[in-house]
Amino acid sequence: MGLPKDLRLKGHRTFNYIHKNSIKYHGKLMTFKVAKSNPKILLSHNLSNTSNNFRVAIAISKKVSKKAVDRNKIRRILQEWLSTNIHKINNHKPYWLLVNLKIGDFYNDKDRLLEEFQNLMFTSRLIK
Repeated sequence: MGLPKDLRLKGHRTFNYIHKNSIKYHGKLMTFKVAKSNPKILLSHNLSNTSNNFRVAIAISKKVSKKAVDRNKIRRILQEWLSTNIHKINNHKPYWLLVNLKIGDFYNDKDRLLEEFQNLMFTSRLIK
């Protein structure tokens, strides 16, 4: 299923902006980088109508798992949680989120992964 297109982040300039201008939230399994949205960056992607809304990118290194199947499974789990828990009410928040998973063999533990993801979402005040 994945995230709707209006929630995804793309483009190297977007990621450079997030790395330079973000507030970081650290967990045992992942790191969140939250930055105020900058719609000007997304103009070249023709996403201007919703570019000031909440958007997400999930980055999973090969160090987490060598198998793309496993990395995609983790990404789908997190995206599914987001699509069910980020409602249109929260979608107005003008923030961009980059999720980086840390190295470890936790990817088989879906409950631990989702628990920390949810905790970081609350900690970063992206959801209430």
